[in-house]
Amino acid sequence: MPTGKVKFFDDDKGFGFIQGDDDIEVFLHASALPAGETVQPGSRVEYGTVEGKRGLQAHGVSVLDAPQSIAKNRRRNPDDMAVIVEDLVTLLDSANNDLRRGHYPASSHARKIAAVLRKVADDFDA
Repeated sequence: MPTGKVKFFDDDKGFGFIQGDDDIEVFLHASALPAGETVQPGSRVEYGTVEGKRGLQAHGVSVLDAPQSIAKNRRRNPDDMAVIVEDLVTLLDSANNDLRRGHYPASSHARKIAAVLRKVADDFDA
């Protein structure tokens, strides 16, 4: 199986590109990654390829190693994270009050809480 480094990957859009060790660029869709796995630029991967509509696409991707230094360099400033965590606590307090009154938060509020929780978890996990 070929190996290479992730050249670019956008978690929000769910795709990116791998620069193969053979200098061939391959499209990488999030569905090609193992469940729950994500990659960052510089991550070493092993992958298979299939011919897609617009060229080679990766499939069956295995993450060999993730560059920790790159991930840590992309972290937010701790002061900025403190403000985000305070906002998250406020959102969770509001949800807690709704639950204590016997009902779940409105779906729009629940989606906002879930999105912020995911983002904070990603920032802490970097």
